[in-house]
Amino acid sequence: MRNIKLIIVMQFAVLSCASQLFGQSSKGYVPKDGQEDRKFWVKTLDRIAYPVVHNLAEGTLRKNMPVEIPPGLKPDFFNKVTHLEAVGRTMAGIAPWLALPDDNTEESKVRSRLRTELLKGLKNAVDPQNPDYLNFRTEKQPIVDAAYMAHAFIRAPKALWEPLDETTKKRVIEEFKALRTRSGAYNNWLLFAGLNEAFLLSVGDQPDPVRIEFAKRKILEWYQGDGWYSDGPSMSIDYYNSYVIHPMLVDFFKVLLDRKMIQQQEYDQAVKRMVRYSEFTERFISPEGTYPPFGRSITYRTAAFQVLGQTALMHKLPDYIDPAQVRCGLSAVMHRMYDQANNFDKAGWLVLGFNGHQPGIADYYTSTGSLYMATLGFLPLGLPATDKFWTNPPAAWTAKKAWAGEPFPKDYHVEY
Repeated sequence: MRNIKLIIVMQFAVLSCASQLFGQSSKGYVPKDGQEDRKFWVKTLDRIAYPVVHNLAEGTLRKNMPVEIPPGLKPDFFNKVTHLEAVGRTMAGIAPWLALPDDNTEESKVRSRLRTELLKGLKNAVDPQNPDYLNFRTEKQPIVDAAYMAHAFIRAPKALWEPLDETTKKRVIEEFKALRTRSGAYNNWLLFAGLNEAFLLSVGDQPDPVRIEFAKRKILEWYQGDGWYSDGPSMSIDYYNSYVIHPMLVDFFKVLLDRKMIQQQEYDQAVKRMVRYSEFTERFISPEGTYPPFGRSITYRTAAFQVLGQTALMHKLPDYIDPAQVRCGLSAVMHRMYDQANNFDKAGWLVLGFNGHQPGIADYYTSTGSLYMATLGFLPLGLPATDKFWTNPPAAWTAKKAWAGEPFPKDYHVEY
């Protein structure tokens, strides 16, 4: 059954590529010099992240961020959780980039501004007297979005954790410990709880070992093979392996490895499985820069490529994948999705939808803050501009080669 489902996924991706050849064409991304691609990525990521980061720094996030929700639902619940969603998810996506050292470039000015404002905003986020004090204390949803904040701190401790003043650090730790009064769903939520505890461990505080051990054991039990985990006991075909499971599991295991709580081979196996899944996501990108809109939470947009981006960020791409083909493939997706600006409202906030304002496809748990998972597709900006990801000449990605009649690598099941 599992193999049949995976075959269906791959066939859907191929059909998506084929249909684009005869359907509406995009404006047409032409692969460019890597530095031009990088400028576009920086501009686009800043456009997405700026409203969240700037308003949090000013104490105006609750005042200014719209709370758009799926049709027919009531706003009460979302008003309690959506702001932490926006902050945590944005942080996780921009963290590797903010960790780069400053220099005299225009990019550095943008990066320095976002970093400075985010550090200011984090102080507001855990100050009970601030209008933007974020809710860690009620509802189950904060377990999820605290985990994205934790992921950001783990990804960029020197940029985002160490500069915080001692009062703010203490308050952050207190908020994370407050999450222990609740439990979540029996699926990827176990990993959220585990990562929250791993963050506490990483900053020298006492974690809950049961949450760590339970997360580790259950996620590994849910491995289905060939780079795919199920999200809980049953398999579902969607992008949650990229939104959550692989990136968080690998970084969760790295924290545990550094403290000798797991063996090296356990971490290495998790990385190998992530790399294998990254091969699928690279092949999902059609020649025109589209990808299949299947499964839950497709309003998370470019987060579907977090695994591919993290694999590139870690310099773990398979030998047959030129980093430039990942850069060009992802650039094609980003141009296709963001060039027309139909994913933003007039004030610059993301709107419910996949590619445009499509509120009818939003899930029952989705609101404006949820959408900032899109930043997770930009992780390779954490590589310096001198990295071969950005300096290698433009290269065609796999589907582009395949549909142009050019040679391209075969794909085979792996056993680990």
